[in-house]
Amino acid sequence: MNWTVDRHDLPLSDPFGISRETSETSETVVVELSHEGTTGIGAVTPSAYYGESAQSVAETLPSLCEAVDRIGDPHAQQRIERALGDRAPDQPAARMALSIAVHDLAARCLALPLYRQWGLDPDAVPPTTYTVGIDSPERMAEKAGKATGNGFAHLKVKLGTDDDRARLDAVRTAAPDAELRVDANAAWTAAEAIDRAGWLADAGATMLEQPVEADDVDGLRRVTDATDIPVAADESCVTASDVPRVADACDIVNAKLVKCGGLRPATRLLNTATAHGLDTMLGCMVESNASIAAAVHLAPLVDYVDLDGALLLESDPYTGVPLDADVFDLTGVSAGTGAHRT
Repeated sequence: MNWTVDRHDLPLSDPFGISRETSETSETVVVELSHEGTTGIGAVTPSAYYGESAQSVAETLPSLCEAVDRIGDPHAQQRIERALGDRAPDQPAARMALSIAVHDLAARCLALPLYRQWGLDPDAVPPTTYTVGIDSPERMAEKAGKATGNGFAHLKVKLGTDDDRARLDAVRTAAPDAELRVDANAAWTAAEAIDRAGWLADAGATMLEQPVEADDVDGLRRVTDATDIPVAADESCVTASDVPRVADACDIVNAKLVKCGGLRPATRLLNTATAHGLDTMLGCMVESNASIAAAVHLAPLVDYVDLDGALLLESDPYTGVPLDADVFDLTGVSAGTGAHRT
């Protein structure tokens, strides 16, 4: 097999703020893997929160590509996943990029879209949210109004500031009919989250994601028990092995490929959460279609989709799964994940 590894600093259309940081670019690593004349594309935007960077991923990927080359068969995905885990056990972002490339390559070799290779229902894809990052109340209202005008009925509103209520009220005024899902990115204590739950409910919030620090599972449980708003675990649930620990402390688990290391690990996380009676969501970073496209093929497995990351970019060298208003159209993919160079 042949491979290439490239880095791209992709500009965002607007600075994107969450409680712990604001980003202006998406530091993306793309790997392309070729076998017998067919090429698979994978990518990742690693997060420093989970201990990886574009530099560390770019340095690790050649070794992982060598492991795949030794196996020599993109369909041997169980063996490949085991080999990647042996070489990079603590680097899920690096494993994610190659996992996507391998799955894309294997499906393209079969001339099938990935969801059909897995036997999933393209009509079961939930609508995606559009994320309104932390900004001034006026700018957040402007972004919310624009998103709903473009057909997004579900908004994820980032909070975790000293003036959260003004920001949420501004979004609600600008988007009176939208479903609002709030994400605090671990910014609050349990007491603060419980205190805020009243006005979040008054504003019509239908989800509260990661209100407390990742390791505060007891606090997460207290929030869940104190409010009727469904509570989602994101930073508190990284891989399938975390699900039993949070199963009685939340209502929803947010799976991200960057956290767990690829498509097969994400599927295990979703199946484990479902077995524990939890609802499931697919999330993302602000990242290229080269990685978002793969996650979309898992969307028929989940209850909620938050895969708008590529929509927040000013430019993207890759196209992905077609989007009809706020629903991804998997039937528009002819083979693989649907990611292509623009």
